[in-house]
Amino acid sequence: MMSRQAFLCSLGSLYLSLLFVFLLMDVYARPANNSALKEKLVDTKDENEILPPDHLNGVKMEMDGHLNKEFHQEVFLGKEMEEFEEDSEPRKNRKKLMVIFSKVDINNDKKISAKEMQRWIMEKTDEHFQEAVEENKMHFRAVDPDGDGHVSWDEYKVKFLASKGFNEKEIVEKIRNNEELKIDEETQEVLDNLKDRWYQADNPPPDLLLNEEEFLSFLHPEHSRGMLKFMVKEIIRDLDQDGDKKLTLSEFISLPVGTVENQQAQDIDDDWVKDRKKEFEEVIDANHDGIVTMEELEEYMDPMNEYNALNEAKQMIAVADENQNHHLELEEILKYSEYFTGSKLMDYARNVHEEF
Repeated sequence: MMSRQAFLCSLGSLYLSLLFVFLLMDVYARPANNSALKEKLVDTKDENEILPPDHLNGVKMEMDGHLNKEFHQEVFLGKEMEEFEEDSEPRKNRKKLMVIFSKVDINNDKKISAKEMQRWIMEKTDEHFQEAVEENKMHFRAVDPDGDGHVSWDEYKVKFLASKGFNEKEIVEKIRNNEELKIDEETQEVLDNLKDRWYQADNPPPDLLLNEEEFLSFLHPEHSRGMLKFMVKEIIRDLDQDGDKKLTLSEFISLPVGTVENQQAQDIDDDWVKDRKKEFEEVIDANHDGIVTMEELEEYMDPMNEYNALNEAKQMIAVADENQNHHLELEEILKYSEYFTGSKLMDYARNVHEEF
């Protein structure tokens, strides 16, 4: 008969064996689980890919009239922006920033001029443009399954409503039979706004069909002068309180931020107003007459405006130009890394001499 000690040893061995089996099962199950999660994320992305993005890279103002807080990083880093994460190792980010500095400094004089920064900003903006063009090819295929090179508003509406959970076959049938679609008020409002935008993207002669280039303008209005005008009109419409199709400073800073509930929220609101006031007076209002016209706002919003790029370059240099020589040295960019990259580097002065 088995002793109590032998029984406990046997039981322990069995437990360890079972634990090992479960661990193996878990390890082999993980790839499938990760794959399923990845498929879920892809599906979510597929649902949103036919919608115009809320944020446009390299454009100074969002489509809802808010300032683009990441603009400086977007036009300084381009595609490298994703690599500068807050939790990244400072030493690695420092090296990346040094590489970027050497690329911007095309005459290799160890300092960056406004002209060099302007060239770099235009290059990074074009990089965002090319990325949008490549993504648009994929997105256009999603709404043009028959591959005829054109998409009608009804075809797009079907895909949009399907992405919102509506039955695609039922929607197609109802549209074909001119039956009323039962759509909630919020979805209908979005659909109406998209329809206005769709018609604006339909270049002359209007045929109510969008080709791939027109669809790019629909998703990315910054790629089209006509759509840029339309986007500016929408922003002014939202902010213009007296209907004169111009913006005063008070109108520009009156866009609600949120309900102020405490001192911290009040400070956030105060900073928000201060930022908008500075942008209005120093940048957008080009002739400094206290009024922003549609033309001024359009020039401000145009990401490929060379004068704007030069003005932006001068402003970016001024932020970190501690020795007031109107150029940027590597030490200055490293010290103000949070402004240029969104990533704060520690011990920049000591490390720059060690690595550069």
